Amino acid sequence: MNINTNNLVSISEANQNFSKVARLVDESGAVVILKNNVPRYLVIEFGRAEQEQAATDEDILALSQRLIAKNAEAYEVLAK
Repeated sequence: MNINTNNLVSISEANQNFSKVARLVDESGAVVILKNNVPRYLVIEFGRAEQEQAATDEDILALSQRLIAKNAEAYEVLAK
């Protein structure tokens, strides 16, 4: 994930001015909230969160193929 430095907000600023955080999310899609100058929280639009959680069929197929290739020997023993 690429982070735009304009979308970094300290936790104290987010606490005092959450409307600014919401506006930044509306404009850019995501805001990183820093705690002690370390990225700690990610605020994203709800619709984007749903998209991130939904795995596509291609993702599942690629993962399945990778697991089958990695464990081919075990599958062969189980098939006997």
